[in-house]
Amino acid sequence: MSVFEKNLDKNKANFVPLTPLTFLKRAKDIYPNYEALIYEDRKYTWIEIYKRCVKFASALTKIGVNKGDTVSFLAFNTPEIFEAHYSVPMTGAVLNTINIRLDAKTISYILDHAETKVLVVDRQLHIEVKKALNSLKKKIIIIDINDKFSDQSKLEKIGDLEYEEFLNTGDENYNWNMPEDEWQAITLSYTSGTTGNPKGVVYHHRGSYLMSTGSAAAWNMPNRLNFLTIVPMFHCNGWGYPWTIPMLIGRTICLRNIDVKKIFELIEKYNITHFGGAPIILNMITGAPEIDRKKLKHKIFVLTAGAPPPSIIFKKMKNLGFEVMHVYGLTETYGHVTQCAWNESWNDLDEDQQNEIKARQGVRYPNTEGVTIMDPETMKEVPKDGKTIGEIMIRGNIVMKGYFKDKEATDKSMKGGWFHTGDLAVMHPDGYIKIQDRSKDIIISGGENISSIEIENTLSKHPSVSIAAVVAKPDEKWGEVPCAFVEIVKDKRATEKELILFCKETLAGFKVPKKVEFCELPKTSTGKIQKFELRKKAKLLG
Repeated sequence: MSVFEKNLDKNKANFVPLTPLTFLKRAKDIYPNYEALIYEDRKYTWIEIYKRCVKFASALTKIGVNKGDTVSFLAFNTPEIFEAHYSVPMTGAVLNTINIRLDAKTISYILDHAETKVLVVDRQLHIEVKKALNSLKKKIIIIDINDKFSDQSKLEKIGDLEYEEFLNTGDENYNWNMPEDEWQAITLSYTSGTTGNPKGVVYHHRGSYLMSTGSAAAWNMPNRLNFLTIVPMFHCNGWGYPWTIPMLIGRTICLRNIDVKKIFELIEKYNITHFGGAPIILNMITGAPEIDRKKLKHKIFVLTAGAPPPSIIFKKMKNLGFEVMHVYGLTETYGHVTQCAWNESWNDLDEDQQNEIKARQGVRYPNTEGVTIMDPETMKEVPKDGKTIGEIMIRGNIVMKGYFKDKEATDKSMKGGWFHTGDLAVMHPDGYIKIQDRSKDIIISGGENISSIEIENTLSKHPSVSIAAVVAKPDEKWGEVPCAFVEIVKDKRATEKELILFCKETLAGFKVPKKVEFCELPKTSTGKIQKFELRKKAKLLG
């Protein structure tokens, strides 16, 4: 034993489990009357947000929610889902935020697999949610969010309880506890189901804390910033920003629905300084009609993730006054873990060269211990030549605990002491990575991950379809959209419209192919479909 280990033990005075819950507590203690959260005509200070979170946590415990239970949310970017990032963990329970664009079948699977005890849901989502609930094996407690700024024509009561009424059954003096162990689960997020059912990704308190602090450092985020929530808070817990912004005593401005005119209005009204979004958001902003735009009074910092935007988008955003940084990450890594950190030596390059560099996935965040490109078979790093393709591997505290109820998948994904992303990339001599392809054939459309396999399986169920292959087709608005190539059964017929409508019957809208081409699929000698050839064809389609 080292002399530095003798009589120098951990105790309650010198070791406290890391948790982002401390950020809200600090904000309430030091800046109680500072404006914290804004949504339309609702404005809350830090003391008000804190009390609401505590009351909701108390109300949950009164109906039997305990440590290790799952509380699910199906909600737009409104105060309720922001508060959930604190109120649910305050009980020791695990927060499960669900993608509002999913179909009933997938929602039902998630609720069942997650063993959801309570579901909080926006009434506007009643159609798919009611279908999902009807197929559940057990009854769960339903709490409605009745938002007056939702589409009132589409509202329908789902549960027996309403959010504000339920919250007011709680005690604002409820004595909640910090986690005893920072490894304790804090949230459960589901992947997009690239190979069958979606996988549940479990985050812990330590990782969530470090993601929050790391993001602030990587993005040079100042105190008292004004943050616009364009990224859905169901996506990797809003990339961790419901925790980061309170740490910085910033203001969070909630945006329920993506509307480019509204984005510009909120930028002007609340002096927005930062926001994140998929490339489609950048396309919407740069393509906005002149009448919908507002002249920016200051530089606005933007993060974008997903399929790399064309270099022209970086140029257009810069001309409008937006400073864009490209980042990369996965659900399994709490969101983004690499950034295209800018090197001042690149300032001497011409604009086109700079924009090409900006499209790279970059280098690791300060909260990420390791990001590299390896041969997945040998687990050796590929040369830094910008040409040799390998798989992106990640290591650190911001890698998930594992896949919920799936030890086999967890072990496989972390074989060799690294998390295997499945994304193929090269590493340039300067250490910056750039994605070349996706081994899992994922299509990233408007920030949503879409499984080509899922669409292929759906198309194959049509009686006229012999073989189907789906690849990404470049799209100005969405970045990428699904494009299907189909071989028809001999002596049978089908039209593009017919197959698209067929897909719409079972798939979420964003997963439905936007283009269907009929042809003989290119294959190898062993019968394997050559998707790289189809990707070439897809690029040529209008």
